[in-house]
Amino acid sequence: MQLTKSLGYIGLVASLFVGVGEFYLHYSPEVLNSTNQFEFFDYVSDEHLRAGHFLVIIGLPLYFAGYIHIYRMLRSGNETLARIVLALGFVAFTVGGIWIGSRGFIGSIVHLKNEMPAQTYLNLTQNYDSLLEILVQILRGVITLLSVAFSITILKGGTFYKKWMALFNPIIILILLVLTGKLFPEAGKYILPVLMNITHFIIFSISLFQLNKLKHHA
Repeated sequence: MQLTKSLGYIGLVASLFVGVGEFYLHYSPEVLNSTNQFEFFDYVSDEHLRAGHFLVIIGLPLYFAGYIHIYRMLRSGNETLARIVLALGFVAFTVGGIWIGSRGFIGSIVHLKNEMPAQTYLNLTQNYDSLLEILVQILRGVITLLSVAFSITILKGGTFYKKWMALFNPIIILILLVLTGKLFPEAGKYILPVLMNITHFIIFSISLFQLNKLKHHA
């Protein structure tokens, strides 16, 4: 249990590191008002792009430890389903890592748009959109599959989780955060740029809470 607990705290640290880094990369006062998907980068400083880039690069590998924690919490219920959750978690953060690792660079391109021909800038952003921005759609699909497997494993019983933990799967938390951000824009401008990291901070926190309760009653 101590190893499982340590892995959970590493996952929690990952959500904080990557969350702060992504906030630096994506936050600006105009983030909710941008009509173009890259326009908000005009309001993100070069210093924040660089700091955010290296914070996410440092923190991202720690997410894999977090998913090993989740696997260890699930495997007593169903080893096969737990491995599916683990594999999908690894795929999600591999895909997500490729995407987030590109954000500092596309932000730099936006900053340089006035120093290049308009058609060149358009070609660059269109190429980015077709090669890297599409990864967000893939990531959403993987997270949805992961959430289904996570919930089914818990509901079948025998895991270290209470069955109500099935409601705290990534896709439901993401949807609730998006709705909160849209309904309350003042909060949304801080929530929406770092959705995935807030989601996993919540999941790892609840997971560690349940693990600590188990240890207390053991």
